[in-house]
Amino acid sequence: MAETLSGIEKLKGKVGVAWKPREYLIEGEMIRRFARAVGDTNPLWKDGNIAPPTFILSVGFEQFVEDLMNLTPFNTVLMGSTEIESYQPMKLGDVITVVFKISHLRERKGQTGKMVFMTFDSTYKNKEQALVAKCRQMVIGY
Repeated sequence: MAETLSGIEKLKGKVGVAWKPREYLIEGEMIRRFARAVGDTNPLWKDGNIAPPTFILSVGFEQFVEDLMNLTPFNTVLMGSTEIESYQPMKLGDVITVVFKISHLRERKGQTGKMVFMTFDSTYKNKEQALVAKCRQMVIGY
């Protein structure tokens, strides 16, 4: 009988492997809602033509976490840290291609059972394939 891999073993097999690229159209209302949600009143993004640098965190992350949860036995995923390198602003009408890659994974035993600390890198490019931003995040799954 073939042995099936646990979710954590599946994740280990994905370390260093780029996940499927996904495209996202940047819309003005997305930018305005994000700025309101984080309380950023800078007039640069009030009209929805330019996104704040931290807007990058809302592009594709939800889908990545959903994909991650489909692979793993985790009940909870918590954010540990975030580092962003911005090269140019995202603008209204941009089509952004996002690629996620798990760069590091380590397991630890916690009070509630096995915990996994995952560091992943994401790159964001516009339709001209120019680099818009890079992001490194660490999440904790348990």
